[in-house]
Amino acid sequence: MKTLSDLDLELMPRRKRGRLVNSLSGFKSANLIGTTDGEGTHNLSIVSSAVHLGSDPALIGVVFRPPAEREHGSHTYWNIRETGVFTMNHVGRDWYMRGHQASARYAEDVNEFEELGLTPIYRCGFEAPAVEEAPVRLGLERVDEWRIPQNECRFVVGQIRWVEFPESALAQDGYLDLEGLGVVALSSLDGYHVTKKLNRLAYAKPEQSAPDSQPDFMKGWQDA
Repeated sequence: MKTLSDLDLELMPRRKRGRLVNSLSGFKSANLIGTTDGEGTHNLSIVSSAVHLGSDPALIGVVFRPPAEREHGSHTYWNIRETGVFTMNHVGRDWYMRGHQASARYAEDVNEFEELGLTPIYRCGFEAPAVEEAPVRLGLERVDEWRIPQNECRFVVGQIRWVEFPESALAQDGYLDLEGLGVVALSSLDGYHVTKKLNRLAYAKPEQSAPDSQPDFMKGWQDA
């Protein structure tokens, strides 16, 4: 085992430290954030920082890098501040290389859907475009935001206003079969992965030595 102190991390070359620290939180979802500016120019950026914040109401948080002035980048963040809405689109295994290209720093007036060869679509009157190629799409409204004082990143909270996915992927108990939809996961900044199902485990109870298991992911559970 290799042990590194916080000083060891601090003394690492910047990019090496970034790759390592981004690996430490484990596998993460790969999502394209879709926005538009006041002139109607579409923007896409790839994030691996989306996190579930609660189901009632349905909230998702996303961490964005410290925002620069609009003309120097951070287009996604400023578009969200301007319009108040954004979409989150799961990256598919058939086109993950195009999704990764969204991390490039395009000029503000570049339509990134066109650059990446992806198709914008609109749902529920949302100003922000979604990605037609994505098997799971969400429309979110910005409802809160925090500045992280240690590094100036922004933690944006979005409330889900609409969601779209193939009906066949939804189990009766509400489980969504992401693996069956062919979405990818991210490790570090640039490692893309597909997943392999193991098991679904029932709600754990203290009187049980081990939870019940259900290898049929779509069968689900009979909730009380």
